[in-house]
Amino acid sequence: MANNRERLFDQFPHVSKEEWKEKVIVDLKGADFDKKLVWRTPEGFNVQPMYVAEDIEGLKTTDSLPGEYPYIRGTRTDNDWAICQDIVVTDAAEANAKALTLLDKGLSGINFVIKDDEVDLPTLFRGIYIDCITVNVRTCPRSALKVATALVDYIKAEGKAATFHGTLNFDPFKRALKHGEPFPADIVKIATALLEIVKDVPGLRCLAVESYLLCNAGAYITQELGVALSWGVQWMTSLTEAGIEPDEVAKRIFFTMGVSSNYFMELAKFRAARMLWAQIVKQYEPKCDCACKMWVHAVTSEFNQTVFDAYVNLLRSQTEAMSAALAGVDAITVTPFDKPYKTPDEFSERLARNQQLLLKEESHFDKVLDPAGGSYYIETLTVSIADVAWKLFLKMEEDGGFETLLNDGKVAEAINESAAKRHTDVARRKEFILGSNQFPNFTEIAGDKIEATECDCCCGGHDTKPDAKPTLNTKRAASEFEELRLATEHAANRPKVFMLTIGNLAMRLARSQFSANFFACAGYEIIDNLGFETTQEGIDAALEKKADIVVICSSDDEYAEYAPQAFEQLAGRAEFVVAGAPECAEELKAKGITNFIHVRSNVLDTLRAFNAKLLK
Repeated sequence: MANNRERLFDQFPHVSKEEWKEKVIVDLKGADFDKKLVWRTPEGFNVQPMYVAEDIEGLKTTDSLPGEYPYIRGTRTDNDWAICQDIVVTDAAEANAKALTLLDKGLSGINFVIKDDEVDLPTLFRGIYIDCITVNVRTCPRSALKVATALVDYIKAEGKAATFHGTLNFDPFKRALKHGEPFPADIVKIATALLEIVKDVPGLRCLAVESYLLCNAGAYITQELGVALSWGVQWMTSLTEAGIEPDEVAKRIFFTMGVSSNYFMELAKFRAARMLWAQIVKQYEPKCDCACKMWVHAVTSEFNQTVFDAYVNLLRSQTEAMSAALAGVDAITVTPFDKPYKTPDEFSERLARNQQLLLKEESHFDKVLDPAGGSYYIETLTVSIADVAWKLFLKMEEDGGFETLLNDGKVAEAINESAAKRHTDVARRKEFILGSNQFPNFTEIAGDKIEATECDCCCGGHDTKPDAKPTLNTKRAASEFEELRLATEHAANRPKVFMLTIGNLAMRLARSQFSANFFACAGYEIIDNLGFETTQEGIDAALEKKADIVVICSSDDEYAEYAPQAFEQLAGRAEFVVAGAPECAEELKAKGITNFIHVRSNVLDTLRAFNAKLLK
């Protein structure tokens, strides 16, 4: 078979990347290749439109196998990740009953969110084979020692110390990110005591790096990774300096990372993360390379979830879970689609659970290791993400390290700057949020489904001291567009937008669709039309429909004639808008026409201005 394949490929000449590029340039008909096709990512590097074998020649990322240092291709020899779901524990018996039910329905991991350190663990774990699933316990940092003691005592009493695997999230840094307050000075003392408590349960990781918080706040992919590495190094350095063996520290650290909808880049992020973390831990000279393995729990993003058209959240979280699964993470939690506006219910939790079951039981993602390995594109992305994240990590270390930057509020400031940029990109539709700033369903009413939700972060509630440092801005990407929609819902009158389509058929159709999409983002009623013979006919129809906004949709050449006519005929009885940015715009402005919408418009600011004029 090998010889046959060799003879087959011998029939085709080798084509270099330059030859492929020459072919593309011909098709571009004189357009600049780099400007037209090379994508500059927000993460800080370029992505080419095509990759070939020579692009990965010499990359060390292709030298190892799954399960081999530096673990870029995975830390295991299988891809059977844990399917996890949150269970908030307010009553141990009720939480236990729910856990048993969910385990029967396909869960292989449970995230118990414990708010009361007096919880009855024997009742909570009754009937659960704790050595056959992944058990993740989330609790407040101040309760970590007490909960850890109770957990370890239970594990030992059950005789599962050697086979248990799971996490207990001791994360004293979260409050600094969420509330701007410095973390306790005795962290190392508490962490040392914690490691002593769990020493007889080797599979219990307890030093948390919860970078998913950054993802949910709008951090870029390389930014989340760079900060996560510095966060992990904070644990490694502070505890090894306290006299604890590097192997022991590294094997107790776990990463809870976010995963956004940038499918291939998120896949590459986890591969890059394992490689970089392995090389970092190696510098502490552990006795075994196994200490260099990164344990990752991926959580799908909340930043890009929406209240309106909420079922689209299922599409987002599905691609996110796919990225994480194909990247070989250890556990995945899919955020239920309705979390932005209510406490997830049984229906949404079931869908979130089944999303992962589809990946395993129908798509068989658990049957293949690192399918992206060797891909020219993914391997290049992995190296590019690693390079940018590593530079950020080094810069953080030069500036004092994670502890210093976190206490000074610099970490939150940097993430908030990125989030602000992303919110601006969403406002200008450079970043699409389907159903919110692009292709919204303007007939949907969502205000009635929004419920108040309780914080389950276990970081001390929402109280923030007046002298606190900057905190993470956790506003979702779609939140400002949702405020527009909700304002429209609550207004006494719902603005009507009338499309005055006239002239060139192709242009008027294209611009009416653009304009309908534009104004629907604020929840306005859209009245589209097939076309009018004269502007007067269109204006009469608009007034008959009691339109609040009239949008003229035609070609650039025809606007010079049609726009002034329609504007004069409308005579201020409704807002007048030109769809496009024609060359005659200055002439039209001189005649009193001031409203233009086009692809360079800030959609959010434009709609806010119309809301201010029209909503009563």
